[in-house]
Amino acid sequence: MNISIDWAVLLPTLIPALGAVLVLLVDAIVPRRRTPHFGIAVVTLGAALAATVPAVLQGFDRPLRSLCLPEGGCFYVVDEVGAGLQAAAIASALVIVVMAAPVRTQKSLSAIQLSAMLAATAGAVGVIAARDLAAWLVLLELATLPTIFLVALRARRTAIDGALNLLVTSLLSFAVTAMGVAMWFAATGEATFDADVVLAAVEVPETRRVLAASLMLILAGVGFKLSLAPFHLWTPEAYAGASAPMTAFLATVSKVAALGALLVVARPLVLVGGATLVAVGVLAALSMTVGNVMALRADDTLRFMGWSTIAQGGWVILPLLTASSRAVHAAAAYLLVYLVATLAVFIALICIAHQQGRDAMVSFEGLRGLGRRQPWTGAVLGLGLLMLAGLPPAIGGLLGKVYALQPVADQRHWVMLVIAAVNVMLGVAAYLRWVWQIFSSVRDETPARELRAHPLHQAMLAIALPVLVLVNLMPQWLFVLLD
Repeated sequence: MNISIDWAVLLPTLIPALGAVLVLLVDAIVPRRRTPHFGIAVVTLGAALAATVPAVLQGFDRPLRSLCLPEGGCFYVVDEVGAGLQAAAIASALVIVVMAAPVRTQKSLSAIQLSAMLAATAGAVGVIAARDLAAWLVLLELATLPTIFLVALRARRTAIDGALNLLVTSLLSFAVTAMGVAMWFAATGEATFDADVVLAAVEVPETRRVLAASLMLILAGVGFKLSLAPFHLWTPEAYAGASAPMTAFLATVSKVAALGALLVVARPLVLVGGATLVAVGVLAALSMTVGNVMALRADDTLRFMGWSTIAQGGWVILPLLTASSRAVHAAAAYLLVYLVATLAVFIALICIAHQQGRDAMVSFEGLRGLGRRQPWTGAVLGLGLLMLAGLPPAIGGLLGKVYALQPVADQRHWVMLVIAAVNVMLGVAAYLRWVWQIFSSVRDETPARELRAHPLHQAMLAIALPVLVLVNLMPQWLFVLLD
């Protein structure tokens, strides 16, 4: 079998994977040297991000292809939405690597940490474009399994508990997803996610039922990784136990991988329709409601971000319950808004943790008056939270919610619109509770002595605020990644 390979199209996946191996090789030659490890990771991710530029600039009707068969089918396809998600995953990983550089870890573990992050990023980028069942399943797990070590890296009891929860969930989700993939092959007779084979299977009642069951299992398996309710229980524990940079990695890169994997099967979801679309709507409604209600009760910032991720996951998949051609674009657009806001929140939290310690960062009470003591940090944190809430002046967050609701409104799913409206109000209440803490007055006006933030974190804060302002003033600059 002759397969044509366009290596340039594969570079965004291959470069982080090679970087993961290179980090380990350098550590074997020059052990216990953190600086070379971080240097390799930054250069690798920068090169991978540059490699996504041709795909981002491609025309709407000209997806980039690789691993193609002589008869025309391809196993690796990057369309305009996939290109934007690939760039977003790599950019998020790059920000988190820079964010994690000043954070203390054992020198003997830094190489493994960065290798795991690069490997997970390679999986996240690859699964977005994979079109054959085997590669899709392997890359999805590659994006997940290294995160178990990243959660456990902090080596505290809460971290071990979170890692065990994530491990058990990952094994269960893999089993469910693998069963769905097997049933897909049984229904279609093909080992690819191809719309033509789906159409052929849908025409036969027996295979249509098997295909519907397959999609339900795949949706459940990916739902674990996207932190959708009721598959969400691992998320608050893992977020609370991991270090702040690794929590940021879970909340961003891992979610891009999960949505990218889900979008590969989104078109078959539309073709099969019926119960599968209803299941998407139920998951979206449950996730938004459970996440927002539990976020109202959270008193730990990292657990709050865990519940926030669950609620935001509901918004991400909300457009997919429609048969609209814009559903995939709307889901990806909302995810981009979520990524920018979440990264901003974690940049501010990590800066606080480096100055005052982890306890000050995880406590809502410890953040009281932050906007008065550190206006720049408070502004970044507050604007990021307002984006997640979708409240002005964070116009980007508001527009993201409009994007997510538009396909649902066009299809006149009134029940889902009412549920979404209720959850907008719940989300506003949850996020404003934190924003109020940041900008409220401190009972003890005596200024607490704080260490100076690390210069790298100060630089990231200095970049984050104008980026947030720009994204909210001109959000179309963010969405151009998907056009």
